[in-house]
Amino acid sequence: MAANVLLVEDNEQNMELASFLLEEAGWTVVTAMSFEEARRELARQTPDVVLMDMELRGLDGLSLVAEFRRGGGPRFPILALTAHAMRGDKERFLAGGCDGYISKPIDTKTFAAEVARYLARPAREDETT
Repeated sequence: MAANVLLVEDNEQNMELASFLLEEAGWTVVTAMSFEEARRELARQTPDVVLMDMELRGLDGLSLVAEFRRGGGPRFPILALTAHAMRGDKERFLAGGCDGYISKPIDTKTFAAEVARYLARPAREDETT
C-alpha cells in the first residue's frame, strides 16, 4: 500500500534511516525537523500517517500532537516515535493523543510493517478535539 508519511524528527541520522526504510516500502516521505516545519507541511497536505518524535527542540512532541488534534482539520494517525521506553511512557503518549507508539532505536526489519498497521485504522476522535 503506497502511503504519504510526514516524519517529524530533529535528529538527522534517525530521520535518514526512517525515511530510507519507509521509501524502500514504497511510501512517499516528507520530513520536518521542527514544529514550524511540521505545521507548514500540514498546511500544504494531509498525510496518511505522521511519525512524531517526542523530544523535539523547543516544543515537545506531545504539545505538537495536542495542537494538531485541536486544529479541527483532517484526521490522520499520529505515531509517537521515541526513545522513551520506560514503564508508562507508551500509555502517556497514547493518553496525550497519539494513535500508536514505536520505540527507538527502531528495528529496521519491522519498522515499515509497524507503521503499516496504523494505515488501516482511522485516527482517534477523542477528548482532545
